[in-house]
Amino acid sequence: MGLKIKYTAGQTPLNEDEQEGLKIKSITTQQELDEFEQLNIEKALQWTLSVHLKQEKIMTEKFIKDLHKKMYSEVWSWAGDFRKSDKNIGIDWTQIAIALKKLIDDTIYWIEHKTYSPEEISIRFKHRIVAIHCFPNGNGRHSRLMADILMEYIFDKEAFSWHKSNMVKANETRKSYIKALREADKGNINPLIAFAKS
Repeated sequence: MGLKIKYTAGQTPLNEDEQEGLKIKSITTQQELDEFEQLNIEKALQWTLSVHLKQEKIMTEKFIKDLHKKMYSEVWSWAGDFRKSDKNIGIDWTQIAIALKKLIDDTIYWIEHKTYSPEEISIRFKHRIVAIHCFPNGNGRHSRLMADILMEYIFDKEAFSWHKSNMVKANETRKSYIKALREADKGNINPLIAFAKS
């Protein structure tokens, strides 16, 4: 039978090899996949509460990969591994580690020099990491959780509300989110900050 995924605007299609990484072979629909992924993500949220998170730990390639692995490892065999193919979004896959290192370094600089507000630093990080597109899939949800972790554990502020949505369904909330991302792509980060906070 196989997995039948219906991609919505802004989602990254998986190639055949990546689809082969599905661990739960009984999943055949997008809805089933979304449900299993959401259960896995909720376990990752519990994990973030149980580990002692400090800036030195968060701002590392290891933590960024570990978080993705915690979010998706029960569903995908490639969870936590950088993608090994180019996508409809993101940089050349061979450049991921270099671009991520630069993002981490830039973010540490912004934090130390208070270059932007905590909200703007967190959303700038989120926007750039999703633009790099480190993983075969799950980059949007991973980047939003990373922004929340920066807010809570680095800045000691409340996590973003993200319209109380995981943005999986192709609805008006997702359309607003994609529109705010496109604005950020053009250099206007404010709509994405506003979206995250509402």
